[in-house]
Amino acid sequence: MEKILVIGAAGQLGSELTKALTDRFGSEHVIATDLNAEAKEKFDFCRFQVLDIMDQESVRSLVKNEKITQIYHLAAVLSATGEKRPLFAWELNMESLLFVLELAREFNLNKVYWPSSIAVFGPNTPKINTPQYCVKEPNTVYGISKQAGERWCEYYFQKYGVDVRSLRYPGLIGYKALPGGGTTDYAVDIYHKALNGEKFTCFLREDSMLPMMYMPDAIKATIDLMEAPIENVKIRSSYNLAGMSFSPKDIYESILEHHPDFKINYEPDFRQQIADGWPDSIDDHFARDHWGWKPAYGLKEMTKDILENLPKFFSIKL
Repeated sequence: MEKILVIGAAGQLGSELTKALTDRFGSEHVIATDLNAEAKEKFDFCRFQVLDIMDQESVRSLVKNEKITQIYHLAAVLSATGEKRPLFAWELNMESLLFVLELAREFNLNKVYWPSSIAVFGPNTPKINTPQYCVKEPNTVYGISKQAGERWCEYYFQKYGVDVRSLRYPGLIGYKALPGGGTTDYAVDIYHKALNGEKFTCFLREDSMLPMMYMPDAIKATIDLMEAPIENVKIRSSYNLAGMSFSPKDIYESILEHHPDFKINYEPDFRQQIADGWPDSIDDHFARDHWGWKPAYGLKEMTKDILENLPKFFSIKL
C-alpha cells in the first residue's frame, strides 16, 4: 500500500489534492505537512504534521520513519510574491525540489509529483495555442525556477530512473482556499467580492486573456497523470495542461448573470507585466493523447458552481 507525503499541503492546490488522495488511499496512508501550524484544522480527514521543507533532516527522518513511497511536493513561492523576494523564492523553489529528487533517489520512492506552471513561458513564446515544445524565456523568478525545475525532473528520470511526473498548470481557480500570491488570483478573489456585494478592483486589464482551470479539473488531471501506466508518461519535463481561457471582463460578465448589480474597475499593477508574458491559450494534445486528459468545466459551469458552493467554506457578509 502506498504511503503518501504531501509537502505544502495547506495551499490552494494542496488543500483539495490532499483530500482527494485521502479519499483514494485512506487517512492512515496520507500525511499532510505544512510550515503553518494553524493549517492543521484543515486536515481533520488525515494525519497532519508541521514541516519546513528547508529542514532537510526533519524531512529525511519523516520519509524514512514513515516508509513514504510517494511525495507530492507542492511547497513554492508563487509568481507575484516571488517578485517581491526573488532570491528567497529561488532558494526555496529550487533547493526544495532538488532535495526531494535526491530523497526519491536515496529511498527509491515509487513516484514524485511536482507542479510546474505556464510561468515557464515568456514574452517570446507563441501566445495562441502555446505548444509543448517552444521557446521558453520566462521573465519572473517563479517562471525561471519552474523552467529549471522541469529540466531537473527530466534529468533525474533519465539519469537515475526517478519516476517524477509534472503538469504545467494554468491559473487555478477554487473556492475552498484563499488566494496564495499568484498573478491569476484575481479570478478567485472576484467571486468573494461578488458574493459580499462589494465592488471588485482588478489588478489586470479587462482584456488580459489567460489560460485557467477549475480546481476539480486540476485535481483530476493530477491524479490521472500519477495513476497512468509508466509507459504512458512520455514527457518527463512537464505536460502542457489546458482547461479554458478567459479575460477579467469575461469572468465579470459570467458573474453578472447571477449578480446583475456587481461592479468592477481595473487598476493594473506590476502583475500586469507578468501576465503579459504568459500565453493566451495552451495546446495540451500530448496530455490528451498519452493519458487521456479531458477537462470537464468551462467558464459558465465554473462560475455557477463557485457561487453556489463558496458560502459553505467562507462567511459571506450579506
